[in-house]
Amino acid sequence: MSDLVYVGNANVDAATDHGWLLGHFKPYGDPRHSNEVEIKWGTHPPGDERAEWVKGEERTALLILISGRFRVELPGRSVLLAERGDYVVWGKGVDHSWRAEEESVVLTVRWPSVPGYKVAEQDGGVGEMRIE
Repeated sequence: MSDLVYVGNANVDAATDHGWLLGHFKPYGDPRHSNEVEIKWGTHPPGDERAEWVKGEERTALLILISGRFRVELPGRSVLLAERGDYVVWGKGVDHSWRAEEESVVLTVRWPSVPGYKVAEQDGGVGEMRIE
């Protein structure tokens, strides 16, 4: 039964996998492996931002502000998350980018967990790119 339970700390575990706590990329058999959903605990210093917009997104996403001030850029709209618990949801096909206006912690939930995306270094920062 212990193989079905994982106990951790988001701050500690996020540091080992670019923030990702749960998704298809965790080893099969690990209770954090999921093809249905991905969860990320993102910690961002002030001014941290995506190097490029995510384009051709195949997932739906929910981003919740835990602390700080965090801006999500969507086509034709800029959303500022400024109060603990503020959140934004965007659907499949919606391009996006983001920027931490202050030191920020955000929780991101995406579904489904789509193989083919890979965390990679981009211009000195960590990003995510689609592998075709």
